[in-house]
Amino acid sequence: MDKEYENIKVIGFDADDTLWVNETYFREAELEFAKLLSEYETPNKIDQELFKIEIDNLELYGYGIKAFVLSMVESALQLSNYNVNTKTIEAILNIGKSMLDKPVELLDGVEEVLKVLSTKYRLILATKGDLLDQERKLVKSGLMDYFHHIEVLSDKKEANYSKLLNHLDIEPSQFLMIGNSLKSDILPLVNLKANAIHIPFHTTWAHEQVSEKETNGKAYKTLNSLRELLNLLD
Repeated sequence: MDKEYENIKVIGFDADDTLWVNETYFREAELEFAKLLSEYETPNKIDQELFKIEIDNLELYGYGIKAFVLSMVESALQLSNYNVNTKTIEAILNIGKSMLDKPVELLDGVEEVLKVLSTKYRLILATKGDLLDQERKLVKSGLMDYFHHIEVLSDKKEANYSKLLNHLDIEPSQFLMIGNSLKSDILPLVNLKANAIHIPFHTTWAHEQVSEKETNGKAYKTLNSLRELLNLLD
């Protein structure tokens, strides 16, 4: 075991794009959406407008597929100057339903790593998004029994993590967070003096991207895969 992690008692795992595939489905949905609106705008313009509306709606809708669908509908209305037909709106809703019905595709090594670490640490799932959808994916994943606690957060900022650590009754130095998003899974924990390990996913939502300036001097490790955790923690 790496001495840096000798005091760890609880390990938190992000869900989407850390344990299972998620962002890939959003990119596919955006391509379908652009095709539906192709008579009104270029794919690039459609993508830009959808992203802008998603960000504007975060405070109202939060994260997840349902929020994404509402933003697509709003974008379709605006991009078409309110001329979009009901069949197109129905097709947008069906994109969302298809996303919600996707199978859960576990990333490489996930169950192996959780099985090993759950015998030595208290594992928790700390994710954000729509509660019903995240609970559904967790059940489909078959991973629920590995986790001592499940937390679906409205957001992943320092205040949210502070509240979670208080609930778990542990010090930041005893907590390790594993995730694919520097913005949501890593930097807030580093700022709280907790431990964090970044495992990048090949696709990252633009809202989750951070600059080199934001990560400069921050103390966290980056691994290529979940399996590498066993070299540090087992």
